[in-house]
Amino acid sequence: MASEHVITELPGGVRVVSERVPAVRSVALGFWIGTGSITESDEQAGLSHLLEHMLFRGTKRYGSEEIDQIFDAMGAELNAGTGKETTSVYARVLDIHLERAFDVIGQMITEPAMSGLAEEREVVLEEIAMYEDDPQDLIFDVLGEAIFPGHPLGRAILGRSQVVAAATRKQLLAFHHERYLPSNVVIAAAGSIDHEQLVKWAEVAMASAAPRGAADGLTLAAPPPPPERPRALFRTKDTEQYHLCLGAVGIARDDDRRFALRVLDSLAGGTSSSRLFQAVREQRGLAYAVFTFQSLFAQTGQVGLYVGTRAENLAEVVRVVDEELARLREEPVGEEELARAKDNVKGRVVLAMESTTARMERLGASVLAEMPILEIDEVLERIDAVDAKQLAELAGELFDPTRICAAAIGPDEDAFRGALEPLGADTVGAS
Repeated sequence: MASEHVITELPGGVRVVSERVPAVRSVALGFWIGTGSITESDEQAGLSHLLEHMLFRGTKRYGSEEIDQIFDAMGAELNAGTGKETTSVYARVLDIHLERAFDVIGQMITEPAMSGLAEEREVVLEEIAMYEDDPQDLIFDVLGEAIFPGHPLGRAILGRSQVVAAATRKQLLAFHHERYLPSNVVIAAAGSIDHEQLVKWAEVAMASAAPRGAADGLTLAAPPPPPERPRALFRTKDTEQYHLCLGAVGIARDDDRRFALRVLDSLAGGTSSSRLFQAVREQRGLAYAVFTFQSLFAQTGQVGLYVGTRAENLAEVVRVVDEELARLREEPVGEEELARAKDNVKGRVVLAMESTTARMERLGASVLAEMPILEIDEVLERIDAVDAKQLAELAGELFDPTRICAAAIGPDEDAFRGALEPLGADTVGAS
């Protein structure tokens, strides 16, 4: 399954990457910018996300409502997202509309009007409030705070409401100027496209973005040191369930063990046949939602698990989870279970590549992060090469009991602390 991607770097530093997908009439197009919550100071927490919203408020040539009308008339999807390390604006359009879509998004990226700030600021404040009201989302930020205390990685991507409420147009323009520079932008596309035409459009679209040197670029926060001891954080909220996360510092995205981590995640809690899903939900009925997750960043990473359960099940859930993590560390994975986990990961990789959007995201994220774009067959080979010994060593490192932090949202902190006793005194006592 060869992926014939092409990369061109323009004189100003913008990188254009594309992959032609035969037999489709659509194109997934994305502009990727190397700015996110990890690049913000405490005083800027939330500006990357607010700026992403402001890009939709119009440009020098297109009004806000006009942008909506253009993409609606195309029958197209236009969206954006802010992450820990990146911001992206992306669309999926018919190939006959690609030039117009490229022109509009290019304008949004390079020449946002920054109008309507008062209204959009209120929209973002409502989004933050909505997020704070949803413990099933909020719990992951509480865990991040426990694992990365005092570090931007432990801060919510949405930022702080005080920062958003006080943001000014002048501040956002300066923020845009220092971050949306050509050398910090990747344009990615997959589908029914011609790369050379894409490069020509990029030259026009980015012409107004004057090249600026590395001194004007961003300084990523240094990777945080591992916590001296596991931490346990609790948010009191009148909920029907306790929303519980356990997690620890993981591996960086360029770590060769990332393929083994994907298999470990599938085996531990990433599927309906995984160990945690079976032990917690299917065999004991202790939860509806239970799963593991992993995030890879430039210099570090995070692993974790989530489970939502009622008060009467909380202690039993923690006991079962603790037992399953011990099994991962101490008992070799059987051949059949290992084969099933690897086949699951390979299947998801291949199925994702049937989506032009997934292909575009892979291209844009990889080039922006300066990661190699591996051929799909090579990815499958790397997954196939994972063995039981690698999984045991990785589980032993990442889920070492002396490293695991805990976070929960629920009605009673004492119940949470009591349930953590199987994990050890260090975690129970930390806050």
